[in-house]
Amino acid sequence: MITEGRNAVLELIKSGKDLDKIYMEKNPTGSLGRIFAEARRAGVRVQFVDKAVLDKYSEDGRHQGVIAFGGNFEYADIYDIIGDKKDSGLVILCDGIEDVHNLGSIIRVAECVGADGVVIPSGRSASVTEAVVRISAGAANHVKVARCASVNKAIEILKKYGYWVYALEADGQSIYDTEISGSVALVIGGEDSGVRRLTREMSDFVVSLPLYGQVNSLNASVALGVAAYEVVRRRNV
Repeated sequence: MITEGRNAVLELIKSGKDLDKIYMEKNPTGSLGRIFAEARRAGVRVQFVDKAVLDKYSEDGRHQGVIAFGGNFEYADIYDIIGDKKDSGLVILCDGIEDVHNLGSIIRVAECVGADGVVIPSGRSASVTEAVVRISAGAANHVKVARCASVNKAIEILKKYGYWVYALEADGQSIYDTEISGSVALVIGGEDSGVRRLTREMSDFVVSLPLYGQVNSLNASVALGVAAYEVVRRRNV
C-alpha cells in the first residue's frame, strides 16, 4: 500500500505503523522538512528522488512531493470500537458508501468529532485504500475502522451494548426535535440509495436535517458532519 500527500504521510508516520520507506523530493523545505524530521525520529528510511519518480508511483499525480510505502491498513474488530463506553459511545455506520471520496471524508469527520470508530460492511462498500487515506487527510491512521458482515449485523451487536441507532434520511424527523442521549450509532446511507429499508426498520430513530434551498439532499459526509456535531453539542451543553 502506498500513501501520498503531505498530511496523509505525516499522520501515517505519527501513527507508528511500520513503513518500508518514503520517497521524497530533493531539498525538502516547509512541511516536507517536518515530514523528513518525523521520519528520522521514527527510524523510517527516506530516499530523495526526482519528481519523475514520484509521478511514476503516484495514483493521481497529487503526491505533493512525498510518497510512503508500507503500513498496510489494519481493520479493527467492532468489539474494539465498542470498548468499555457506557453512555458516551459514538459509532458511525456506513450503509452502502461506495465512493472513496465520501468514505475518506466520513472517516475524517469521525476522527474530528472524536468518534470511537467507523463500521463498513464487507460488501457493497468502498474499502480503505491509499486514496481513502489521502482524502481523509490522514485521519484513517487514527480512527478505528471495522468491517462487519453487514450493517444490520453491526446494529444488532451495538444494540446489545446499549447503543441507540439513528438513521440519517431525508424524510425523517428533524434531528433538532429528536431526543439524543446515551451511546449513539449514526447510520449514513449510500450516495444514491440512502439507508436501506431493513436498516431503517432496525434503527431506533430516522432523523433528517432541515433543508431550505432548492437541492433536496446533502452530500453524505456533509450530512454526517452536521449530525455528528449535533450529538457532540448535546453532550457538551
